[in-house]
Amino acid sequence: MTSSSDPASPAADTPPKKPSSEPKPAPKAASDSAPKAESKPAPKPKAKPKKEPKAPVPPVAGPARMRKRHYRLAFSFILLVLLPTIGAGYYLYTMAKDQFVSEVGFTVRREEAPLVSNLLTTLGNVSSSSSSDSDILFEYVRSQELVRRVDEEIDLRSLYGAAYDEDPLFGLDPDATIEELVDYWQRVVRVSYAPSTGLLELEVRAFDPQTATRVARLVFSESSEMINELSQIARDDATRYAREDLERAQADLKALRQSLTEFRMRTQIVDPQAAIQGQMGLLASLQQQLGEALIEYDLLVGKAPENDPRILQVKGRLEAIRARIDQERQQFGQGGDVADGENYATMVARFEQLLVEREFAEQKYATAVANFDRAQTEAQRQSRYLAAYVGPTEAESAIYPRRLMIFLLVAFFSTIAWAILALVYYSLRDRR
Repeated sequence: MTSSSDPASPAADTPPKKPSSEPKPAPKAASDSAPKAESKPAPKPKAKPKKEPKAPVPPVAGPARMRKRHYRLAFSFILLVLLPTIGAGYYLYTMAKDQFVSEVGFTVRREEAPLVSNLLTTLGNVSSSSSSDSDILFEYVRSQELVRRVDEEIDLRSLYGAAYDEDPLFGLDPDATIEELVDYWQRVVRVSYAPSTGLLELEVRAFDPQTATRVARLVFSESSEMINELSQIARDDATRYAREDLERAQADLKALRQSLTEFRMRTQIVDPQAAIQGQMGLLASLQQQLGEALIEYDLLVGKAPENDPRILQVKGRLEAIRARIDQERQQFGQGGDVADGENYATMVARFEQLLVEREFAEQKYATAVANFDRAQTEAQRQSRYLAAYVGPTEAESAIYPRRLMIFLLVAFFSTIAWAILALVYYSLRDRR
C-alpha cells in the first residue's frame, strides 16, 4: 500500500483546496459505523386505480334552425310593424291632400292717456298689453261660439268636407255635428300664447291657400269684435256706479221739488218768509194805528164828555184794532189757522225743512254729476283694441301633412310597440 506521506503520490502534487464556506457535514456517530440490525421489510406500495375514460361532452348549442316561435315572431313583426308602416306611407303619399297654412299674429293693446299730474312718470309707457284679455282671447279662439260664427259666415263643413271622400283622415265629415266641428277646428286652427308677452300666434290650415287666408281673417275680425265688446263692458262697469248714484240723486231732487210744489199749492203761499214779513208789517201798522187811536182817545177824554160820539167812535176803533192785533198774533202761535189748520210757526218750520232737504239734494246731485263726468272721462282714457303684427298671410306651397315625419313616427312607435309586446309575451312564457 502506498503511504499518504509519499511525495510521489498524486495527493502531494495537488495544491491545497480553498476553504469552503459551506458547512461541513457533521461526523458520523459511532453508531453509524456499527453494523445495522436487521430491519423489517418495507410494505409494498398500493396499486393506483386505473383512470376511467371520460365520456364525450355534448356541444352547448346545437345548430340554429327556425322554429315555430321564430315564425310567430316574424309574423307579428310583419303584422304590427311592416303593414302599418306600409299602409301609412301609402295613405300619406297617395291619398292625403296637401294643406296650406295662413299665419296671423296679434295682441291686445290698451291705450291709456296719461294724466297731467303723472305725465312725466308715464312717458314712454303709453300702451301696455293686458294679459287677462289675452287669456280670454286665447280661450275664445278655441271656443264653440267662434266656430259657430265662422261656420255661419263661410260654411266650414262644405270647405273642409270637400276632400273627405278622398282623404277621410284629414278631411271633415260633411254631416259632422257642432261638437265634431269644434274638435276638427282645434286640429286645423292652432293658437299659441306667450303669457309673458301677451302675444298670440294663429296658424290656420286649409286645402287651398285662399280658404286658409279667409278663415284667418274671419278669426281676426271676430276676435277684434269680441275685444271691442269687452272694452264696452269695461267702460260700462267703470261708469255704472257713478250713473246709479247720479240717477238716485236726480230722483231725490225731483221728489223734494215735487214736495215743495205741493206744499206751496196746499198753503197757497209761494214764500212763507215773505208772507211772514208782510204779516209782521201788518202787525206793525196795527200797532201804530192803535197808538194813534189811544192818543186821540186821551185827548178827547180830557175835553169832551163821556157820552160824546167821538169818544164812542174812538173806543170802537180801539176795540177793533186790538181784536185785529190779537187775531193776527194768533196766526203765529198755537191755535192759529193759516192753511189747513197750521199756524205760521209750523208752516215756516216745514218750509225750511223742505228748503234744507232741497239744498242738500242739489249739492248731492251736483257731486253725482261731477263723479259721472269724471268716470266717463276715465273710461274714455282706457281703450282696448286688437293689434295684428303679422298677416294674415297667404301660402304659396303646402306645408302639411308632414309625410316623412309621420311615416317615421309610425315606423318608430309600431316597432316599439311590437318589441314591448314580444318581451311581455316571452317573459310570461318563461315563467310557466
